Amino acid sequence: MKKRVNNETNLRKNRINKNRVKKVKRSRLLIYFIIFQIIFGIATAPFIVFYGPFSTLKKMIVGQAMSTMSHQYIATLFLSEKQINDILYSGEGNGNQNDSGVIGSLEEDLQKIKVGNHDNTIELEKVDGKKFTGLMLVVHDPTRVKIGYSSKLGDVGEKTSQIAKNNDAIAAINGGGFQDKAKNSTATWTGTGALPTGIIISGGKLIYPKENVDYNQKYIGVTGITKEGRLVVGDHSINELMKYNVKEAICFGPTLIAGGTLMTRDSYGRPIDSQGANPRTAIGQRADGAILMLAIDGRQGLQMGATIGDVQRVMKEQGAVNAVNLDGGASTTLYYNGSVQNNPSDKFGERPIPTAIYVK
Repeated sequence: MKKRVNNETNLRKNRINKNRVKKVKRSRLLIYFIIFQIIFGIATAPFIVFYGPFSTLKKMIVGQAMSTMSHQYIATLFLSEKQINDILYSGEGNGNQNDSGVIGSLEEDLQKIKVGNHDNTIELEKVDGKKFTGLMLVVHDPTRVKIGYSSKLGDVGEKTSQIAKNNDAIAAINGGGFQDKAKNSTATWTGTGALPTGIIISGGKLIYPKENVDYNQKYIGVTGITKEGRLVVGDHSINELMKYNVKEAICFGPTLIAGGTLMTRDSYGRPIDSQGANPRTAIGQRADGAILMLAIDGRQGLQMGATIGDVQRVMKEQGAVNAVNLDGGASTTLYYNGSVQNNPSDKFGERPIPTAIYVK
């Protein structure tokens, strides 16, 4: 009797052990399957994104990658230059600068801006979108808005806050772009804000370039401010800017709004909203003369930032009749009342840049 009980006990133990072994095997198989799926998903995701039928997703990811300095490899590793251009611009655009949606003349556009009745008010407002948050400064006296630049221009850039402090400014946003090479370097993606792109005019003086200046060359995406405080946007030569008494100017682009008209294409004839979501900086002006200085955060958590189209819509909703996009990405910074008010996406905080737009 005792022997039979022991046998039954052993059988139960064997069954339990076998069940445990089966469960362990099933668990391992499940884990292996999940790992395989993850590895397979990672390996095939780029091909699905870049060569699959999801055109909106494809355009968004390629646009985001190509609008950064350090992450373009995400697209260039899998796509040729022609494929990238086809995705971003959908084969559109013929390089005709007149196909940018601009109507009227610069003189007509500037006359829409009423200046003269100024007050010293500055307002800091929050801007909310579906996929982004940002801040906007409303400066009611446009003559207080100036162009500042790094005190070490040509050697290294300075932070937006430092350029503001150098000029005893109450507020500032980052300004124009810069080359992706450091001084005396042939390596790319090493830019330190030392070498700006385009021009710099500050206090009525041409600060950059210093040598071999072509006063009739058209500069793309100009942000200019006249002596009277009117915002000049578009593509202009230095001679044209001088003709309209522009005392402050930098370059980036694209132009978002000109004379109240929303731009549909950039200076190269490409659809204006061909980039992905990123941190963005922009400047605009209302018909009453107030200057709008916008900084939109991104590349943080679920908030990637705004597209160029998003920025254009924000500026239009805020009443801008002229507006232009500025350098964005890790450069995007808004300084006010002694501190940075937004959340720059660079891991080191503020990024060294060549120029800033400040409020005296």
